[in-house]
Amino acid sequence: MYLQDLKGGLKTISKNTYGYVRVSSKDQNQDRQLIAMRNLFIEEKNIFMDKQSGKDFDRPQYKKLVKKLKPDDLLYIKSIDRLGRNYDEILEQWRILTKEKRIDIVVLDMPLLDTRRGKDLMGTFLSDIVLQVLSFVAENERTNIRSRQAEGIAAAKARGVRFGRPPKPLPENYHSAYQRWKSGMISGTAAAKECGMPLSTFRYQAGIYENT
Repeated sequence: MYLQDLKGGLKTISKNTYGYVRVSSKDQNQDRQLIAMRNLFIEEKNIFMDKQSGKDFDRPQYKKLVKKLKPDDLLYIKSIDRLGRNYDEILEQWRILTKEKRIDIVVLDMPLLDTRRGKDLMGTFLSDIVLQVLSFVAENERTNIRSRQAEGIAAAKARGVRFGRPPKPLPENYHSAYQRWKSGMISGTAAAKECGMPLSTFRYQAGIYENT
């Protein structure tokens, strides 16, 4: 970028290039995003990465990046959903970055979202339309994923699939203690003590035991 100085010559205005990477958990691999940034020859010190969910948007590296950004800087992100947790959040962050910070953004997975192009009114209008559509699609896909997960869990439960830790096996003396408790020979407290379990657990297991 160039500006004309007071003597009529041209002088170069330096601008910094940054990359932002976010993965949704500490276990998710960030290599795909990092490789994309390094292929653009972005300096390592200018690549900011958060390893946590966008659920609460409490992302220290993103906040640090935003503070560093100056007008005409350039920011690369791999996909639009790296900016926020939902449709409204993505649009708000885009507004902050492009309107308040006055930087350029390039979304690598969607070449149409490149604010360096089309600085005129029509170019800006088209970018805004594409952004809103993509933001909606990103949020809708997350909603569909959650819905499919819930439906899958419900279907599995209907088939008798149990989730969570497998139940502990009953102690070897449970049958004997249960029979003596059932016949009134010993109290429930005594039977539970023999089996090494709380009375409430003993009675809960007794209900399952009776049904099986």
